[in-house]
Amino acid sequence: MSYSTPEQLCFPPIAGYTIRADFDGGALSSDFGALLLRGIDRQIGFTERLAAAVRDKRHPSYIDHPLRDLFAQRIYQIASGYADGNDANSLRHDPMFKLSVERVPLDPGQALASAPTFSRLEHSVTRTDLYRLTHAFVDHFIASYPEPPAAIVLDLDHSEDPTHGQQELTFYNHHYQSYCYLPLFIFEGTSHALVTACLRPGKRPPGAENAMILARLLSYLRRPWPYTHILVRGDSHFATPEVMEVIAHRRRIDFVFGLAGNAVLLRQGAPVMQEARALFRQQPAVAPAYGEPRPASSRLYEEFSYAAASWNQPWRVIIKAEVMAAGDNPRFVVTSLEAPPPQQVYEDLYCARGNCENDIKAVKGDLHSERTSATTFLANAVRLLLACGAYVLHHALRTHTLTHTGLATAQPGTVILTLFKVATQIKQYKDRILLHLPTSCPVKALLHRGTTLLTALPVPALNTS
Repeated sequence: MSYSTPEQLCFPPIAGYTIRADFDGGALSSDFGALLLRGIDRQIGFTERLAAAVRDKRHPSYIDHPLRDLFAQRIYQIASGYADGNDANSLRHDPMFKLSVERVPLDPGQALASAPTFSRLEHSVTRTDLYRLTHAFVDHFIASYPEPPAAIVLDLDHSEDPTHGQQELTFYNHHYQSYCYLPLFIFEGTSHALVTACLRPGKRPPGAENAMILARLLSYLRRPWPYTHILVRGDSHFATPEVMEVIAHRRRIDFVFGLAGNAVLLRQGAPVMQEARALFRQQPAVAPAYGEPRPASSRLYEEFSYAAASWNQPWRVIIKAEVMAAGDNPRFVVTSLEAPPPQQVYEDLYCARGNCENDIKAVKGDLHSERTSATTFLANAVRLLLACGAYVLHHALRTHTLTHTGLATAQPGTVILTLFKVATQIKQYKDRILLHLPTSCPVKALLHRGTTLLTALPVPALNTS
């Protein structure tokens, strides 16, 4: 099959030379990163696990693309920066993506799946399939630990997913001032690994819904990890009696939630706020920093016992009594932890949940999880999980092969631009395939290190039962 087109590109001349470009380069690709994704996927068995979670109702006689190949192709493309399913119409002939799905790169009869195939896949997934897919993410998270950890941190957060059409279950959310979905993301707070995610309607989640999801997740994690201590973190809309009751009746599980201020909390925190104001008045109005003034501030921490009318028992509440030039800035958190002092609970435990928002930004901004424009809710839920699958591969790549390098903590977008977008020439012979990369490639050492690690590690057996 010829990849050439009659079009030419024209550029301004230099030193008497005309500059023209055409599309007759042959078997070239700009996506060497697809092969890195294949290597890490073989190590962790992720797309194989996802494919095993979905029941394939297609007749075997008409299957050209197994489910595992479909999941691999779509997730690799998202992880390489191609967000839309329509991108598959051109990428299905890309030799590097064909090689990543273990097809002969220069055989025109082994093209990958097209956009309509992915559309049919998204719309064929049932509620049961979707439930098993979310469990597959949790199974992968559990399998990523060689032995039960002593402690983990579960960061829970919802994030706006704006909708711009007539998608099912899109609602107007007053907080975001838009019609949207409001998916739930759950990350492990210390490793930034994605535990699972689920798409949900755009309305604010009630406490019973959050409690139901959390109860199922905690029970699922408890089976392989009976002695692991689990800390659950979230902002103030998780501080509901239903959620706290779920955690209160389970051993080795604690929570730290933000707490919205009210008249009772402000009254109980009034003495420490007065101390903070007095301390603020003793400080200079401005303090020099690199030649420019900045407003001074004072911050104190205190704790007290508090029980809202809807709570079944009082809990430990910590106040951050902060006074700044702009005025008072009291903040509250509620926790079941007893030992850590108030400042440590607030600064080291609660404030660290802000990293979860950075992880969500990576899923949304770099991997485009907001492309939920399908007409059905279930199809959009699948699209969210595909983007989350791309995040899982990026996280595994950073932790398995890029550790102790400059990209060990890089966002997916940086990895894509730095490591994935490398021009590659593919040559296919009778018994081998050769890939020629640019002589002046600036990431030679990183690619050599990464491919060496990926080929040296054995491929583990995957239990999908």
